[in-house]
Amino acid sequence: MAQDALTSTGESIAVPDGLAGVASDWSADKEAFGVPWGKAMMWIFLVSDTFIFASFLTGYMTVRISTTVPWPNPSEVFALTIGGQHIPLVLIAIMTFVLITSSGTMAMAVNFGYRGDRKKTAMLMMATAALGAMFVSMQAFEWTKLILEGVRPWGNPFGAAQFGSTFFMITGFHGLHVSVGVIYLSIVAFKVWRGDYARKGNYQIVEITGLYWHFVDLVWIFIFALFYLW
Repeated sequence: MAQDALTSTGESIAVPDGLAGVASDWSADKEAFGVPWGKAMMWIFLVSDTFIFASFLTGYMTVRISTTVPWPNPSEVFALTIGGQHIPLVLIAIMTFVLITSSGTMAMAVNFGYRGDRKKTAMLMMATAALGAMFVSMQAFEWTKLILEGVRPWGNPFGAAQFGSTFFMITGFHGLHVSVGVIYLSIVAFKVWRGDYARKGNYQIVEITGLYWHFVDLVWIFIFALFYLW
């Protein structure tokens, strides 16, 4: 059975019971303790994801400190030969620059979203998605290079066998998050461009998407510092 509820204007509407009622509440942008459901759920997801990444990185540090076999030198393993010059970490530096730049475009998209500028918001979100896709492409190149050089989850020619397993697990899990974020951004950007949120007069979904993307960028900073610089 449906129950009656009052809107902010005092109008009475029918609200379904059970799961249908929960779905109706979430889709109606209801608030709890002054926070919209969508933003609250994203924060809960990000907190849980933080524990997962923290566990992975803690495990990596434990393995690296405890191994008795020499750990591969990141400056050598992740170096590229360009113009006859052996340049360490050049690809990683570009990947980091691309991802940090994408945080800037995402922040600008949120700003224009709250200004109600539909076109600029959509364009900046698509630019962010394009930068994310560029990052994933460079990561795929990095994986391909290491695999061709003999790096595997169970061993590698550069030193400690645990290097391959921790590298593929941590960077792969983060790359999955970036890939999902690119799809998420593209869908929301398309709906922004189409004017779905302009009709509702609420661009809060852009900020929620931005929360996810900034989290992904922040996690990469920790991966970059612990895996590539240590």
